[in-house]
Amino acid sequence: MDKKICVIGGGRWGKNHIRTLAGLGCLAAVVEADAVRLKEYTELYPGIKGYADMDEAIARGYDGYTVALPAELHYPAGRKLLEKGLNVMLEKPMTLTAAQSAELVELAQRTGARLMVGHVLLFHPAYRKIKEVIDSGRLGKLFYLYSNRLNLGTVRTEESVFPSFAPHDISVLDYLTGASACRIEAKGAKFLQDRVYDSTLVQLEYPGNVHAHIYVSWLHPYKQQLLVVAGSKGMLSFDDAADGKEIRFYNKRIDFENGVPVKVEAPDEIIPYEKKMPLEEELRYFVEHLDSTIGINSGEAGYEVVKVLETVQQIIESNGQQE
Repeated sequence: MDKKICVIGGGRWGKNHIRTLAGLGCLAAVVEADAVRLKEYTELYPGIKGYADMDEAIARGYDGYTVALPAELHYPAGRKLLEKGLNVMLEKPMTLTAAQSAELVELAQRTGARLMVGHVLLFHPAYRKIKEVIDSGRLGKLFYLYSNRLNLGTVRTEESVFPSFAPHDISVLDYLTGASACRIEAKGAKFLQDRVYDSTLVQLEYPGNVHAHIYVSWLHPYKQQLLVVAGSKGMLSFDDAADGKEIRFYNKRIDFENGVPVKVEAPDEIIPYEKKMPLEEELRYFVEHLDSTIGINSGEAGYEVVKVLETVQQIIESNGQQE
């Protein structure tokens, strides 16, 4: 790949951007405030440029920039890049507020820059296969989806479990349904700290009478990352935390005979899918679409996720229902 990409932020997740882009042959520079860490990167990847200040990297005008900074820095970094008409991929969450995300989307449109958001699960081959199955019509009319993201920890002191865990689930549900939720209800519970919710259940309604729920908790005895999709002709499940990571198709449905509901069942089936590294696929997509339209994980899609996060917080703190 002949594009030159600069990674802004070489911390916990940024190091994965750096390693992956180096493997793709397009890592050109790293911005990192920690001098020791920056030196390590420039020694590990000879030939790349190292910057302690983002403005210096911006002045060089690389083909694209990925931003893997703390979430509160996504908006100012993204704005600075987009104002210069530079292509950028912001890690999730896109920003901390829907207003900030909307501003970045408008700025990208005005300057003609490419804006992508790092919802990496949309490049997970299992979710891509599930989308393919849904679009093929094999499940029939889509009825209901649910996504559980459960574990013991990591408990945060500065944010509740929904913004910590659920951006993945929102992006996946929007991707699979091909729409954004038009109605939201939510309930949360606090056990460990006065201001932080430890468990949240969110119900979402999508166009076409498609319903979904997201259940997240960091007070759970075992890890589960389960997606279930139910349609008129069949159902499927996928647990990314399970050992086999299988997509299982359930040949089960309810038919009506003379007005009487009848359960119809046939043997389950394992749907094969090609194993690939999601982050590598995501960054490859970003690099390959620097001169074309970002169709997956666009700025608009990132805005919709932040809007749901913001709405859920407002609902939980009010009466549990969207006004």
